[in-house]
Amino acid sequence: MPGESANQREKLRALIGGHSILRAQELRKGGIAGVTIQRALADGDLIRIGRGLYQDPHAEIDSGLSLAEVAKRVPKGVIAMTSALAFHGLTDQMPRKTWVAIGVSDWSPISGIPPVRIVRFADKYLDQGVELHQISGVEVPIYSAAKTLADMFRNGRLVDRSIAVEGLRAALEERKASPGEIAEAARVGGAWRIMRPYLEALTFNG
Repeated sequence: MPGESANQREKLRALIGGHSILRAQELRKGGIAGVTIQRALADGDLIRIGRGLYQDPHAEIDSGLSLAEVAKRVPKGVIAMTSALAFHGLTDQMPRKTWVAIGVSDWSPISGIPPVRIVRFADKYLDQGVELHQISGVEVPIYSAAKTLADMFRNGRLVDRSIAVEGLRAALEERKASPGEIAEAARVGGAWRIMRPYLEALTFNG
């Protein structure tokens, strides 16, 4: 019926108006029928940006959009490692996949767009230093600069040590984290023994 269609489209506009990115599950929970989604896509009122991910075509695009998309795909994940380092402006390295930390027994997402690289953290490391950032209308959990550095040094087999050292130098020079904050994050993050000589050398030589 025309009335139903109009009501559905109004509901859809209300939903996407408050969020730049929506998951298919969120649309269904909002009472939006599949046929309404398909018509909105055909009319250009909605854009499919990934598997089960939709975007308001009029939304202002943030440079960190891929992080917001990943946060929707992996609700329990936290942006980590090189991806978090890049978010904080502490490396020029732009990983082809977005690094996401999840728990040891958490569900790992299937491959999709944007691609993700999963790293599993023990519970004692997973919940440390999580910051919430608004990106394209999505609340994205990202590890703090100090926590990220601790993770980079602790997981030396996953990333080149030179990236961690350069990130540490940049964090100190740009004052993204103080030596004390970095040292504390390294201690609780199981990386102090490895990071200490680098931090002391950069601090004393700085």
